[in-house]
Amino acid sequence: MTLKTLEPILAKHPLFNELDPQYLEIIVGCAKNVRFKEGEFILREGREADTFYLIREGKVTVDIYVPHLGPITIHTVAEGEVLGWSWLVAPYRWHFDAQAIVATRAIALDGKCIRNKCEENKAMGYELMKRFSSVIVQRLQSTQMQLLDVYGIRQ
Repeated sequence: MTLKTLEPILAKHPLFNELDPQYLEIIVGCAKNVRFKEGEFILREGREADTFYLIREGKVTVDIYVPHLGPITIHTVAEGEVLGWSWLVAPYRWHFDAQAIVATRAIALDGKCIRNKCEENKAMGYELMKRFSSVIVQRLQSTQMQLLDVYGIRQ
């Protein structure tokens, strides 16, 4: 799939919905299609966070490791959602594992490339920061609800 083919796909994704076409043209240069097999790890805790993913098809679990309990799923990411935001915050390391639970197709965006483009174009960087702030808040709220469920706390 060529970059020009990826551009309309990116434009339809909720993260980039109604994004200035000029910014989209810049971002697409950092994008590529990827596929993951069922059971394949996409992210591993402690490793360099250099990419984020727009899930096109499939499902991915986001897990944390808890001593004496093992991995606990804190979120499931599906079509139309974003996987990974640690690429945005130094020291750029994953704080969790992510694993495809079914065959998954995604668009991978190179975090270093995006960060560099944002340094060159501060207005685009601010727009992306606003959009990712929303993703981060949603993910934290989801994690909070999952932890309440894990520990049997009902509101």
